[in-house]
Amino acid sequence: MNIRRCVVLAGLMCLAFVPVRAADEPQEKWVQLFNGKNLDGWTIKIKSHPLGENFADTFRVEDGLLKVRYDKTKYKKFRGQFGHIFYKDTFSHYRLRVEYRFVGEQAEGGPGWAIRNSGVMIHGESPETMGRDQDFPASIEVQLLGGNGTEERPTANLCTPGTNIVMNGELITRHCTNSTSKTYHGEQWVTVEIEVHGNKLIRHKVDGKTVLEYSEPQLDETDAHAKELLAKQPKMLDRGTISLQSESHPVDFRKVEIQVLKE
Repeated sequence: MNIRRCVVLAGLMCLAFVPVRAADEPQEKWVQLFNGKNLDGWTIKIKSHPLGENFADTFRVEDGLLKVRYDKTKYKKFRGQFGHIFYKDTFSHYRLRVEYRFVGEQAEGGPGWAIRNSGVMIHGESPETMGRDQDFPASIEVQLLGGNGTEERPTANLCTPGTNIVMNGELITRHCTNSTSKTYHGEQWVTVEIEVHGNKLIRHKVDGKTVLEYSEPQLDETDAHAKELLAKQPKMLDRGTISLQSESHPVDFRKVEIQVLKE
């Protein structure tokens, strides 16, 4: 056997024993939570209205988009009627990706802070445990903000209704923390991805770039409603519901998809 042939055979034998890299392993498929046709699989809870009532047709599907709207004939004035639309399943380890845009004008009576403001709630409570007049579910909010044309307003921020988190080893009790994202003015589409590893790590990404990281989401022992939940469940949150907000400014979602990760 000549030297060249030995070298070729040796190389083939080495290739046969090269382990498959993690990057080459098949990933779980992305699953569409919003089917583009209707609101099947989703439950609506709007403040001051019973569970399941889609007051004023706030959440609707038109042109393949999940739209949040405040028709003047039905919302003569926004009176703190914050709403959420919950997906039917709970999740723990996953990537969630949404594509959204703000459109039109804020509903009359909406608070100033809610202009071009919505959110994705994760690790949330069940809509069945919310009070009739409760503003927001106890959850971790990935706040979606649109620019107002002049000021800097990053998106994919963090807000914590009834909860706290840990960042850089410190318990964070303030309500909102800004991300490092740029500002998105106008009615452009924005892609936000949320990577969730149970209670260990949550990462916010905008257009593929990490803009915020934190860990140990937990119920706030000083919050009245959270105290009620603590009587029935652990303090630390490693899973929960996913919901989208209605906070008085029209917003469109054209994609809501999830990739479940191994725990």
